[in-house]
Amino acid sequence: MTVTSAVPSPAGGTPPLAVVGVPGNRRVALFQDAVRAAGLPPARVVPWREVLRGEAVFRPGELVRVDSPGEDTETERLLRGVDDPTRVEGSALWYTRFTAAVRDVAARAASAGAVLLDDPGDIAVLFDKRLCHGVMDAAGVRVPDSPTSGAGAAPVRGWADVRRLMADHRMPRAFVKLAHGSSASGVLAVETAGPGRARATTSVERDGAGRLFNSLRVRRLTSEREVAAVVDALAPDGLHIERWLPKASVPGGRVADLRVVVVAGRATHAVVRTSRSPMTNLHLGGVRGDLDQVRETTEAAGGDWAGALSLCERAAACFPDTLCVGVDLLPAIGWRHFAVGEVNAFGDLLPRLTGLPGSGAEGLDTYAAQVAAVPGRSGRRTAREEAPGNDRARNHRAAPAL
Repeated sequence: MTVTSAVPSPAGGTPPLAVVGVPGNRRVALFQDAVRAAGLPPARVVPWREVLRGEAVFRPGELVRVDSPGEDTETERLLRGVDDPTRVEGSALWYTRFTAAVRDVAARAASAGAVLLDDPGDIAVLFDKRLCHGVMDAAGVRVPDSPTSGAGAAPVRGWADVRRLMADHRMPRAFVKLAHGSSASGVLAVETAGPGRARATTSVERDGAGRLFNSLRVRRLTSEREVAAVVDALAPDGLHIERWLPKASVPGGRVADLRVVVVAGRATHAVVRTSRSPMTNLHLGGVRGDLDQVRETTEAAGGDWAGALSLCERAAACFPDTLCVGVDLLPAIGWRHFAVGEVNAFGDLLPRLTGLPGSGAEGLDTYAAQVAAVPGRSGRRTAREEAPGNDRARNHRAAPAL
């Protein structure tokens, strides 16, 4: 499927749209703005709270978009069983309940003959970093080395396992991540030396009772005892380990990576994220870089910019039944080589960013590009044909034990 720059109109026969999301959330609002700009009737919002309470209803012929359940305290409580949304713990429970809810969306939509724009099996893999890494690696997409990749990986039960795996795989520097985390929640950039020597960069805070909280401030853990305490507290939710690939930098000495949005198989949008810490997430103090400068630097260094975008499309092709994904593209020092760090199911929140030249999405933001691609999805299988028995993650890629 290819994104077209032509914006659909009611006369074009676009089916009615529904979005499973948080009413009033900025993601839903931006999607509705794109729907209105396309001259289409507003998408009907199906609240995540209704889905999680088993009350969701779908209508015949609807195209159903599944959006993020984040940024809502009650939805977070229903998914993770915590009252404080800044708490880190509970991601394994969140994953279990979230993927079950997506399958329920598929089953309920199936009874109405609706069409899903996002595949439940794809979503289940995208929200397990171990499975996602294994799928891309098997498809020949360059990813960082990992001892926890794929369904057959042994569970990581704590810091002792992390230390051993890093040593066995000759990884003095590694990223340790929650298997089901997002937005850098629970991520540690770990550096080890000799026995008893380790430090880490993270946004996780640990209180006196040992509870973990997400923070907007990146901090350094300077002793192995501190690192071990955080990793041991994270481990019950499942951990994924990846080799820490040194990233390229931009003028000013900031390291850089890119978020590339792929819509209907085509790289349509890209943003450069720069930081003085290993985490480039914009909410952790990362800032947007100059995309034209990065492209020119890549080509001047002998790198292949078109090939880098193609790598993102190959990563997205591992999830062909999901309309849109956000790919984290990691440039190596020198800007000649690239790898894919992660693929994100809800990686399209990039306000005011318009499409790449030649992408077919020029002048469109990430949501408008998806609305423009929707007519090409209306011929897909109905939800009845897709769910729940065809859940590829459940049938073919069972998650490792926690």
